[in-house]
Amino acid sequence: MFGPETRDDWQMRGHSRTTRLLQAGAVVLVAALLGLLIWDLVGTSKGASFVTKIDHGKNPPAPEFALPVLSDRRENLPSALRPRLDDGRLTLAELRGFPVVLNFWASWCIPCREEASAFSAVTKRYAGRVAFVGMDAQDLKSAARRFLRRYRVSYVSVRDGSDDTYRAYGLTGVPETYFIDREGRAVGHFVGAISRRDLDHVVRALVKEPQ
Repeated sequence: MFGPETRDDWQMRGHSRTTRLLQAGAVVLVAALLGLLIWDLVGTSKGASFVTKIDHGKNPPAPEFALPVLSDRRENLPSALRPRLDDGRLTLAELRGFPVVLNFWASWCIPCREEASAFSAVTKRYAGRVAFVGMDAQDLKSAARRFLRRYRVSYVSVRDGSDDTYRAYGLTGVPETYFIDREGRAVGHFVGAISRRDLDHVVRALVKEPQ
């Protein structure tokens, strides 16, 4: 026969139950963190593969995105594309049929400030023929908007608040610029601040497509 349960027995049993719950919670947390790590590594690997294909001249399809518009400077977009900003979002698919220059930037990035004038000048030169899109990443929205005003950015900017697009494109930092043809294929990639001369050279080739 079992004797009556003592207070110590009750406390030990409660302690054991609490320990098991904590252990189970720790296992769930570790599993969740491991899942996030794997997901991040897979995304990073896909992005690196995307960049490698560009570098090898394979012209891979550019990763799709659907992001909120941070700055609606549509005046330099091709006229057919301007109404597509009315819902406050922009997708890569909506730009199909026109060459796209996609520039990743952040307000805290000094080289991004250095290349701002080059983008402003080239955007105006190819207004209505090329879709210039700025992609703000790893940034605060308020700081990004101050950057846009200060440097008088004259093209549409969207915001990658989750870093999903950043990873999909295989970025290693900002600024980086991707050149996408009318069919949505990435045909060029430039790391770091791009000069006005180099930017104009690549955009001129994009505008002449198809050959």
